[in-house]
Amino acid sequence: MQKPLEGTALSVLDFYRSQMSMTSLDWGLRAVAGYLFLVVTAKALGQRSIWQLRYLDFIIALLLGDILANPLSDPNIGLIGPMITTIVLVALYTATSWLGMKWNLLKHFLDPPPLVFIRHGRLQMKNLRKARISVDHLFSELRKLQVDDVAKVALALWEPGGVISVFLETPHQAVTAQDLNIQTTPFSLIKPIIVEGASEEETLAQHGKDLAWLQTEIAARHTTMANVVLATIDDQGRIRIESEKDEQTLH
Repeated sequence: MQKPLEGTALSVLDFYRSQMSMTSLDWGLRAVAGYLFLVVTAKALGQRSIWQLRYLDFIIALLLGDILANPLSDPNIGLIGPMITTIVLVALYTATSWLGMKWNLLKHFLDPPPLVFIRHGRLQMKNLRKARISVDHLFSELRKLQVDDVAKVALALWEPGGVISVFLETPHQAVTAQDLNIQTTPFSLIKPIIVEGASEEETLAQHGKDLAWLQTEIAARHTTMANVVLATIDDQGRIRIESEKDEQTLH
């Protein structure tokens, strides 16, 4: 049944409320509102909850997923209630995270110290059982780090975020330039300033350069900005330009 047009601001926001049926437009508006709300919520939670899913982060992720999934698929559930619940949960998450930094007992509960899995080549089976990690899984993680022999491992730790940190015994560590007394150049971070013809003017400004300087450098290489696939700059102001012409030459 088609809904009557009320011609009021309230009728435009009907997709927020629970109702027996919704139009295609209502479903679309509800999906957009839910998506934007989740984006803002994820930003409020911070990057750690996304990249390092710890105990508290796992709980909040499960709750938010369940709360917001239902109103996006069930017209009988409005959006206002789930959004209020989500805001309260985010506030509780923020408060708990802050208390965890101030109160050591809560900190150790939420972020326990790492467990030792390997110490000087010997497996710590008690800690493996405590973490419910099998030996096969541990060896799989070692292979991902290109460690072929557990005897080479000085220390392997299971971090609170679920990542295994591995430190090799000194004889098996990679030789560095310092070990060989080799003179090295200072570290220089390379950043993109053109990606597929679009310039990064903020990055240029950080290096004291502008668009006119960049165009001059591009013209000196007998190409145009539109033809530049990738251009980078280092801390010394040196640039490297790869154009479509270069790619065609390689092919």
